[in-house]
Amino acid sequence: MKFSFLPRVMVKSVTQLTPESLKEKGIRLLMLDFDNTIVPYTTNDPTEEMAAWLTMMVQSDLPICVVSNSKRDRVKIFCEKWGIPCITHSKKPFSKGISQCLAKFDLPAKSCALAGDQIFTDVLGANCAGVRSVLVKAIHNHNIWLKLRHVAELPFIGIAKLLRR
Repeated sequence: MKFSFLPRVMVKSVTQLTPESLKEKGIRLLMLDFDNTIVPYTTNDPTEEMAAWLTMMVQSDLPICVVSNSKRDRVKIFCEKWGIPCITHSKKPFSKGISQCLAKFDLPAKSCALAGDQIFTDVLGANCAGVRSVLVKAIHNHNIWLKLRHVAELPFIGIAKLLRR
């Protein structure tokens, strides 16, 4: 679809997204990145705020699904515990995992969103798949590589903010 590094929506945390606000925008499924979007890379335990949000989302009538590039079992174990469907080894920004999720829920791309902390995987993957991209602030950039990636993303964040004015 559309090759773009610019997020359609930017929020500080996924906890700012509600079923009501998503439905108002025509969203019927929220895909979520895992690491640094739901929990940091360094833990499997969500904050109290994130745990409350996950509980609310799981109980709502707007489905969520984790779509993660991770190959680690921690994603599947976390999702099983919370009752959240997940797709791992998704290969974002390529469409493999996003397409699997769309097929699993039998929904068109235009009625779905993907929230994640990385422009070069989550935002680009969502945009190319025709899914609404939602950039969230990374929970914790704990090493130099994550910090450098964030610096490389700043121009695209700046342009996206300018276009939203």
